[in-house]
Amino acid sequence: MIPLNPWEHQNAIKALYAKCVGKVCEKYQISRMELDILLFLANNPRYDTATDIVEVRYLSKSQVSSAIKLLEERRWLRKTYADDNRKTAHLKICEGAGNVIADGKAAQEMFLAVMMRGFSQEEIGRMKGYTDRIWDNIDGYLKSE
Repeated sequence: MIPLNPWEHQNAIKALYAKCVGKVCEKYQISRMELDILLFLANNPRYDTATDIVEVRYLSKSQVSSAIKLLEERRWLRKTYADDNRKTAHLKICEGAGNVIADGKAAQEMFLAVMMRGFSQEEIGRMKGYTDRIWDNIDGYLKSE
């Protein structure tokens, strides 16, 4: 018997997140991938390339590239290059994306509030430690294969 089945409820967690951020996608007429990229960049400023997004989030390179192109067309994202290195594009969020990101972060906070309802800050801290360890195990295994 498996004492802990972390994948048993993953679809419910995904459905909750989709419900929380779905209204933001509808409001701004953007795809979930586009919103995810904006929020990823806003929440993780040290990761600012398409490669970072693909590697950290385990997303498809083609889907990330397509979404970045659409975000550039909307002028919510722009590419910059450091030291004349035209190979590595650093992604910068444009001012026009501010409302989208604010609404997206509010949706993420609602998602967490629903999931963490009834937990003390101490319990949330312990849970974060456990999930960080689980993530390190998963990430290490996937990168070693």
